[in-house]
Amino acid sequence: MTVSIVVVSHSEKIADGATELAAQMAPDVVILAAGGTTDGRIGTSLEKVLAALDRAAGADGAVILTDLGSAVMTAESALEFADSPADIVIADAPLVEGLVAASVAAQGGADVHAVKRAAEAAGGTVQAHDIPPRQVVDEVSGQGPECTGEFELINQAGMHARPAAKIAGGLSSLDAEVTINGVDGASMTSLMTLAAGKGSLLRVEARGADAERAVNYVGGLVQAGFGEP
Repeated sequence: MTVSIVVVSHSEKIADGATELAAQMAPDVVILAAGGTTDGRIGTSLEKVLAALDRAAGADGAVILTDLGSAVMTAESALEFADSPADIVIADAPLVEGLVAASVAAQGGADVHAVKRAAEAAGGTVQAHDIPPRQVVDEVSGQGPECTGEFELINQAGMHARPAAKIAGGLSSLDAEVTINGVDGASMTSLMTLAAGKGSLLRVEARGADAERAVNYVGGLVQAGFGEP
């Protein structure tokens, strides 16, 4: 069982398209679209959101992503009627980037709060883990193991959206602060700003209880070419 994800959009086509995209990267995750009104117009539907949450029931929680402000209001209204609202959270994240990052995190077995964090990290919002590496070292020095590694990108397309989502999603479920070439390893958008092509070296620096796992996770993905040519 994994965390389910509900997409609330003013457009049925946007919700369906975003869901289709994310499903390519997280085939085992239930991703439910709740876009447009019940009669096919632009807008949001409380009935559609409730139906999606009903279908998500029984999973390990659910994360809701929205496109615009009134979609958030609809999602919040739906939570008032939900049977287990404590297991459902709304992520403050860009719809497409956040959805992809959240889906990959859920695919990796992250819990509902880690999936939410993965989505919100995709938005580039300044968080504690966005503090420059030098300051982080000062704060955590002596409090946990540290691990580093360097890996060469071997896949033809380099660090595009899918590899970035895999890395960010997996790291978000680990107890570690990870930077890759100086940017936040749990942020899909930050990783894509590296514009790292085939042959580029990725230097992974991890601190925290899961530091070694984090470096091994990234190294394994890179050395396998992310399953790509």
